[in-house]
Amino acid sequence: MSDNVNINWYPGHMAKTKKQIIEDLKLIDVVVEILDARIPISSRNPDIEQITREKDKLIVLNKCDLADEKQNNNWVAKFKKDGIEAVLVNSNNGDGINTAIKKIEEIYKSRQEKYANKGRIGKSIRVMIVGIPNVGKSSFINRLTKKNSATVGNKPGVTRQKQWIRINQNIELMDTPGVLWPKFESEEVALNLAYTGTIKDDVLQTIEVGFSLLKKLIIDYPDNLVERYKLEKQEIEAILGQTELEENEKILEIMHIIGRKRGAIISGGNVDEEKTAKIILEDFRNGKLGRITLEI
Repeated sequence: MSDNVNINWYPGHMAKTKKQIIEDLKLIDVVVEILDARIPISSRNPDIEQITREKDKLIVLNKCDLADEKQNNNWVAKFKKDGIEAVLVNSNNGDGINTAIKKIEEIYKSRQEKYANKGRIGKSIRVMIVGIPNVGKSSFINRLTKKNSATVGNKPGVTRQKQWIRINQNIELMDTPGVLWPKFESEEVALNLAYTGTIKDDVLQTIEVGFSLLKKLIIDYPDNLVERYKLEKQEIEAILGQTELEENEKILEIMHIIGRKRGAIISGGNVDEEKTAKIILEDFRNGKLGRITLEI
């Protein structure tokens, strides 16, 4: 089992989409950037950060229910320290949506005088939502627009294809924000996106990715593994304490124990490593391993 994971994944041609977003930003007052609360760094596209740097911004840490509660609060505080407002949201049940709406209004209000000087008095706040795939952008938009939503007519300077959705009496959302895929500057970023399912499993070496996630969880969240897979804590500690084994051999042995616990057995009584890796990955993605934050 190697330490390096070779992920062959390419984001495709994003030049046209990026150009469109840059053009649309001229119409926008507040940018809402959706991040995955479990991986706030890896799920933040440097392109988005760059092209929206001049805009007022709100960070939404989505899927906060899957992330470590203490780390959630740490990340909100960190963004605030960097001068960016951040809110915790669970788009599946709507927690934090109202807080996000209030924050958008507060952010805009702080700049209202500037807009008033340009003659924009009493006009709606125009919002664009951006985020990489699989951070829950669509779920967040659906939550925002579920109640009190109505399509607003074309505005001056807006092409006929562009439509606006009214969230409430103060906020309008552009419904064509587009999607920007991330650039990978490190293997760690690629792996974090693989763990959360942003990079689809059919282009990955599933065993390697599952193994790598297990290795990380053994270090940071061992109790979660013990509880989920009914492991013997002393047995795991004994394996990790074996000086004659390489580190990766220890992880593989623990992976095999999990595989046997889950009935992932192939002919000859051997552990099906691919099936075991998929079990670990799915359990993490679905929150069955508990609340876990991979970037702290």
